[in-house]
Amino acid sequence: MKRILLAFQFLTIIPVKDMGEVSAKEVGKATALFPVAGLLEGALLLVLAPLFLKVFPIELTNGLLILVMVIANGGLHLDGLADTFDAIASRGNKEKKLAIMKESTIGALGVIAIVMALLLKYLLLNALFFNSKPAVYYSAILLMPVLSRWTMVPVIFHGRSAKQDGLGKMFIDHTEKKELLTATFLTLLISFLALGVMSQFSLLAFHLMFVMPLLYIFGFLAVWFCNKNFDGMTGDTLGAVHEIAALLFLMMRVIWPQRFI
Repeated sequence: MKRILLAFQFLTIIPVKDMGEVSAKEVGKATALFPVAGLLEGALLLVLAPLFLKVFPIELTNGLLILVMVIANGGLHLDGLADTFDAIASRGNKEKKLAIMKESTIGALGVIAIVMALLLKYLLLNALFFNSKPAVYYSAILLMPVLSRWTMVPVIFHGRSAKQDGLGKMFIDHTEKKELLTATFLTLLISFLALGVMSQFSLLAFHLMFVMPLLYIFGFLAVWFCNKNFDGMTGDTLGAVHEIAALLFLMMRVIWPQRFI
């Protein structure tokens, strides 16, 4: 129970009761339940989407859903995306890039990264709604937070920490094969139940054969890139991984119905 509360605390703005003293190991082991935290956010979107559509057109509905996502996680992942891109834009050494990530201000490339991430997410949700069946659209908004949270887990498992302290280091130091397998099992179970209930079995096969493997490969490449540029992963780069994984998930979903349904 403590681990799932920790996952909610780190990935959402849900108020969590005081759990007393929490060890670094307990924090790290919470990664196994990242997909469950994503499911909570996805379920919220799934409930709100039809309610919004009763009042607003789909374009405004998708904009509101994106706003809900940002509020639900406190903008944590977008902040990490901005800091990561600001660091990438720096021509300094690895130490300088890590120092840039710690700055409270956002540079030009960081602002552009946030704007482009939000814009692409908005356009992809619109494309998904207009070019696929309703079940495909609704299952996408449910599973997008699940898959993007899951992608963080193999990155944490394969990565090394660029810093000697911080939340990212606690995750990396204590996420082992058991946490990775548990997170993967939960993601598969959630996908099976969600798509099975909606009778989207061909889409389930697409998830198993393409979406999850490609997101895993993306995560592996992200680890390689961060090792090369920052000498490891940080909490900010994990946020960037989350945001990019969400976009990749939506892109694959947009391609799927247009090509195969």
